[in-house]
Amino acid sequence: MPTTRPYALSIAGFDPSAGAGLLADCKTLEAHGVYGLGVCTALTVQNDITFERVNWVPLADIQDQIGLLLERFPVDYIKIGLFESLAKLLELLRWLRQLRPAACIVWDPVLKATAGYEFHQHPDWKLVLKLLAECTLITPNLPEMLRLWPATSAEAAAADAAMFCPVLLKGGHGSGHEAVDTLFFDGENYHFTQPRLPHGEKHGSGCVLSAAVLAQLALGNSLPDACRLGKHYTTTFLASNDTLLGYHSLPLSPPYADQ
Repeated sequence: MPTTRPYALSIAGFDPSAGAGLLADCKTLEAHGVYGLGVCTALTVQNDITFERVNWVPLADIQDQIGLLLERFPVDYIKIGLFESLAKLLELLRWLRQLRPAACIVWDPVLKATAGYEFHQHPDWKLVLKLLAECTLITPNLPEMLRLWPATSAEAAAADAAMFCPVLLKGGHGSGHEAVDTLFFDGENYHFTQPRLPHGEKHGSGCVLSAAVLAQLALGNSLPDACRLGKHYTTTFLASNDTLLGYHSLPLSPPYADQ
């Protein structure tokens, strides 16, 4: 067993229920044997079913948190979640690229809280295009993809956006007996299929998936393998209990085979 762990950084909001955001990311990273560092972008007043309000952390304070961490730790894997504005996110991404030009940056575009709170109502797709140029991977769900990129379907939007940045399109909002995530990468489509579980809805499942993919990348896996293994982990998380707050653990082997 290795005696040291790779570092990964989550830049995300603080959810007091620990189901989503910064705490969920760090729990996911820990379960994978990756040391999770955390920078807070927002303090939210919420639980697993109710979102009341958010207090944003100023960009300068976010940068100060990150800068001090990067001075000490060799961080090459970064995930970004909830952020106050896409314009400020672009500023942060360009600043990060100056500090870590070769870093793997995964953006999970949190546009709306599960409880219905809107963070970014009408994203400017031209601004989104600039964001894509700074990212290694984005992980939108079906509704988020349609809001980020104008197209007739989420799949068409993801295919177009993938010309500028790989896209893992999360299929949890779809229908049918199977949940299919699709990676649009390097001109290919990779499909990752798991059964749609009864009582499988979980607060923060999108955060968990993107953090699991980041962990697998930090462990040295290719992007398609990282997405496949991240999907396995998330399915285990969804199946862990019948509540809206899942349990984190990494099994010795995935419990569900790709279909």
